[in-house]
Amino acid sequence: MTAPGFDRITVDPKQVNGQPCIRHMRLTVRRVGEAVSLYPNRADRFHEYPELEEEDFQQALHFAAAGLKDDIMTTEEPRQ
Repeated sequence: MTAPGFDRITVDPKQVNGQPCIRHMRLTVRRVGEAVSLYPNRADRFHEYPELEEEDFQQALHFAAAGLKDDIMTTEEPRQ
């Protein structure tokens, strides 16, 4: 099953405990997001993960971002 709106993100309860993965591979969205952080250079990233395509990285980041809440935090300075 693919995640709605994400044709490269798959979810299978029998694979990796149902965690969202990339194209039925055993690479989780979380791991792909970590790879982007660990390998900011695209050439290094593709060297480490040759089975992934640019769109896999993009969808993993968009999927992760879609799960975040947009909480508003105030940054008022304390009164003196």
